[in-house]
Amino acid sequence: MNTLPDHLAPALGAMSGHDANPWVQSAPGNAFKPLRFLAGDRGFVELMRLDPGIRIPLHRHTGEVHAFTLSGRRQLGTGEVIGPGHYVHEPVGNTDSWATYGDEPVTIFLVVTGEVHYLDVEGRVTRRISAATQRAAYLEDCRLHGRRPLNLESE
Repeated sequence: MNTLPDHLAPALGAMSGHDANPWVQSAPGNAFKPLRFLAGDRGFVELMRLDPGIRIPLHRHTGEVHAFTLSGRRQLGTGEVIGPGHYVHEPVGNTDSWATYGDEPVTIFLVVTGEVHYLDVEGRVTRRISAATQRAAYLEDCRLHGRRPLNLESE
């Protein structure tokens, strides 16, 4: 039986008060709700929400990713379609792309360790997502909307 890694417990606790935390628009049709930034910038925990028709381009993970689909369906790069209740583990170094599937939004609970490197067709890194970039986007969103940021730092 699989058990949740130790660093998930604080994040799951934070979800109980997640309504106090806003969705942060990261691109058209793509938003995240930060739940926890792991100590030492080791990673982050968030809810990701994607509108129908959104495709997540080719990217590589420098750390493990745990993804649990809460609603909607998505099609993995393998062609497999998964929906609510499906858990996906992506090991260090995994490279993939995927897309929403169907006509309803997709919401995923994500634990990302390390960074996510978006790649061009030749495998060059075009963008990096990390705890630091997600934290900065969250703080900027709070500033723009006059909201006081929540303390989402893990110990």
